[in-house]
Amino acid sequence: MSDFREEEALGKIYDSHLARRLFGYLRPYKGWVAIAALLTIPVAPLAAAGPKLFEIAVDRYIVPALHHEILAPVAARGLGWVSLLFLATLALGFAFQYLQVRVMQKVGQETMYDLRREVFERLQRLPMTFYDRSPVGRLVTRVTTDVDALNDLFASGISAMVNDAFLLLVFVFIMLRMNWRLALATFAVLPFIFVVTWIFRNKVRDANRRIRTAIARINSFLQEHISGMSVVQLFNRERKSRAQFAELNRVHMEAYKDAILAYALFFPGVEFIGVVAIITVFWYGGFLALAGVVPVGVLIAFMQYAQRFFQPIQDLSDKFNILQAAMAASERIFKLLDEPLPPAAAGAGRHLGTIKGEIEFRNVWFAYAGSPKGAEPKEEDWVLRDVSFRVDPGQTIAIVGHTGAGKTTTIQLLLRFYDIQRGQILLDGVDIRELNVQDLRRQFGIVLQDPFLFSGTLESNVRLGTETVDREAVANALREVGLEHFLDSLPEGLDTIVSERGATFSVGQRQLVSFARALAHNPKFLILDEATSSVDTRTELMIRAALDRLLTGRTAIVIAHRLSTIQHADRILVFHKSRLREQGTHQELLAQRGIYYRLYQLQYKDQELRVAVPPESIRDALAGSGAGAPRPADD
Repeated sequence: MSDFREEEALGKIYDSHLARRLFGYLRPYKGWVAIAALLTIPVAPLAAAGPKLFEIAVDRYIVPALHHEILAPVAARGLGWVSLLFLATLALGFAFQYLQVRVMQKVGQETMYDLRREVFERLQRLPMTFYDRSPVGRLVTRVTTDVDALNDLFASGISAMVNDAFLLLVFVFIMLRMNWRLALATFAVLPFIFVVTWIFRNKVRDANRRIRTAIARINSFLQEHISGMSVVQLFNRERKSRAQFAELNRVHMEAYKDAILAYALFFPGVEFIGVVAIITVFWYGGFLALAGVVPVGVLIAFMQYAQRFFQPIQDLSDKFNILQAAMAASERIFKLLDEPLPPAAAGAGRHLGTIKGEIEFRNVWFAYAGSPKGAEPKEEDWVLRDVSFRVDPGQTIAIVGHTGAGKTTTIQLLLRFYDIQRGQILLDGVDIRELNVQDLRRQFGIVLQDPFLFSGTLESNVRLGTETVDREAVANALREVGLEHFLDSLPEGLDTIVSERGATFSVGQRQLVSFARALAHNPKFLILDEATSSVDTRTELMIRAALDRLLTGRTAIVIAHRLSTIQHADRILVFHKSRLREQGTHQELLAQRGIYYRLYQLQYKDQELRVAVPPESIRDALAGSGAGAPRPADD
């Protein structure tokens, strides 16, 4: 099971180092942030103006008019102006807050766009060792849920906290200045507010932690089970999977219910305490008003200030949780962004000139197991041990061996998905670690056992965004690999929509599309990693015909379980228990009666009758390949 301790970590409410780094993403938008800060200044005074206007209306116009100290028309005119002024403050307050929210939402969305793009770019450059130890669901959580937590902080949290803090200061100043006795009576309930807020914060922190962990687990579970749905259905695991998902979903629901309960108790609790404060002000202020110490208008205004005083406290308590969630999310995101890049991803290195096509492995040792920096892997961890061989330009080399012998690892090392611990891998006599990795990989075309097609069109899946591959080259490549009839049968041709992973294409069609992809990019080197092991005989015949064209003038390394591919190789490399034990042609290795001979007896001998297929059979297979529209994988 995956380790979800990162999601469970609460972190500090505020971490100055993380905050500095996080707010660095605001730097490109500092002008907009400055505008939002300026818009904050008038919001609090405008919000505080309402109760003051009530005080003026009562003490200057209503009470004097009731005592016949001023004429009724004068009082009415004065109340009219106060009412208009009150409406004006409301309108201005709305306008400033609207503009501030729009500006901060813009800044928040732009910042999140930048951050998501940076995270995705980092993911593309991280080494394969990182993906070996990182569940996909957790990485999806980083790019989605964690970035959304930062969006809540940037888009609304910061501006709201600044507004609320400024508003509290303004209210405290005004209330103390109006009547310090009434102010102290209002502030008497603050200890109770702090206790309730402390309890609420702890409860919500724990609930948010459990929500975060549950979401990460749900994402991971969904990714695994949707990708492996065929296995789930094949082994009748639907009921078990539903039960597992129901448990994950229940944990998420319970955590959310706890958070909702905390909010349901906190806000009414703070409001109740606030009402108690208002009642206290009303009772104490009423005695003062009756004694003539406090004017009635001041008492009314003060009660309104007391009522508004507790709203920012509620908001700040909620925003502190947003701040803490953002700190925890930023810590996880920055941990991802700080993952060390391999030298291959740095973009440096020598650029390739004219390629001859020579490959050499010289005393190569490699282990996947992560060892402390500078420490040698353990003896049992070595996947390749002292491997040396040479591939001359234009040669086709086949690699065979039992599962786990190191065949696929050899290919991954050549493409620098991993770096070796000892020895050298040379391309035209140059160590590949000295080469620019983009230039290196550009020279290789690779066809895997499980071809991967992306959502898009047939053309985009062959081109893969390479500008030098035009539409005509795509069509020619598809025809070259035997998909001419299939392509002509598609109503939309190259614009045919390909669903996720090419689900509407058969296995053979997907494999031939990946051959066309390699051919269209015209690589100097070709790698086939068991590319025909999952297709039927007819498709294999088509692939063999395509291979004749693909291999012409190219250096090729083929990992194969089919004897047909091996027999046509210029040389066969036999791997056994992490070492290269034998090499030679098919007949030479059989004559040695060694490892290859035993492998041939166990694995390849039954295929021998199917190898000698006459050319007309290949032509018949190619002629029958136009099966019409894409179909589900049923080969």
